[in-house]
Amino acid sequence: MQALQIYAGPVARQSIAKNGLRPDDIRTIPAAAGGPKGLLLGAMDRFIFGEWLNGSTQPVDLVGASIGAWRMATACLDQPVAAFERLEHDYIHQHYETTPGQKRPTAAMVSKLFGQNLQAFYAGKVSEILLHPRYRLHVVTSRGRHLLHTEHGLRTPLGYFGAYLTNVVRRKAMGAWLERVVFSKPNAASEGCVSLPFGTDDYRTRQVALSEANFNLALQASCSIPFVLQAVHNIPGAPPGAYWDGGITDYHLHLNYPAASEFAIHSIAGHAMNTGANGSFEHKGLVLYPHFQKSVVPGWLDKSLKWRHHATHHLDTMVLLAPNPDWIKTLPNAKLPDRTDFTHYGNDLAGRVKAWNAACSASMQLVDEFAAWLERPDVSQVQAL
Repeated sequence: MQALQIYAGPVARQSIAKNGLRPDDIRTIPAAAGGPKGLLLGAMDRFIFGEWLNGSTQPVDLVGASIGAWRMATACLDQPVAAFERLEHDYIHQHYETTPGQKRPTAAMVSKLFGQNLQAFYAGKVSEILLHPRYRLHVVTSRGRHLLHTEHGLRTPLGYFGAYLTNVVRRKAMGAWLERVVFSKPNAASEGCVSLPFGTDDYRTRQVALSEANFNLALQASCSIPFVLQAVHNIPGAPPGAYWDGGITDYHLHLNYPAASEFAIHSIAGHAMNTGANGSFEHKGLVLYPHFQKSVVPGWLDKSLKWRHHATHHLDTMVLLAPNPDWIKTLPNAKLPDRTDFTHYGNDLAGRVKAWNAACSASMQLVDEFAAWLERPDVSQVQAL
């Protein structure tokens, strides 16, 4: 059975029809939130960053939320293949012991252990990420406003309920409750943030320079699912407040990649934005998106809002790689690894590890098919996104 399906926006499809897909065509790589679902992309990450992109020299923006931020930060390490192998191993083997009668560990416990794991994973290596000669990392987080400004037992559920209702009416209006804060690799020449590779007129946005002082906290915040982990408060160099999972505002990073739009964000912490003389930027090249499904859902609160799952002009320059839904049914439990496996397997760590390892091993088929297609890029095999 064919495992890989390739989708493309109209601009990307025209480019493929003319030139195929070359590593030097790629300017941006997003990486979605989605917890364990991202494990299925580990082999693809090793191929893209350890082999395929080595055939080019252009700068590439890496945009990640939640596990996607962890993946894209790992791509910036000096030895990305070994680092991705470790990420896969560490994520699969993470375990939070529960007591009899306890369905899930406390958010405090998960946050503490997860933070320790991140510290150990990147110990002594943050400078590799900040000084990478090609890759420009952007870590997406969600910062609470008003009721969500600080985490609180009563105000936080009320705040998220308000955010949900507001989001149903209009996604942009949810910015009254939560704002997108992007921690970006600084530009060494200007000591400011590099330009964002997407327009920001869709949603309230701030940008903060990523640094040794805030890297681990920003990454942990980007992975901090509300009520599963605790928020990260008062990150150095960023506005005060509570920071949660970047997937809340940008679940699958349905961002305005092709637009040359006004860089309408707040300059903070004294960092100027590199947006050109007229305050705008122009994005060139294609977006390569290894994803675990066809739909690019804007925000976490949009998961049930099916009318927001369709493609828009924001994805015109995108090439999306996704597993065939019928192939997914051949994986353990006939699905992608996901967070429900933590409760399904409970303290049966060995059972969950076996299932997740099997899914990761099967995902090599995605890489084999993508590599074969790159050798003979048949545009008739590319579906409309």
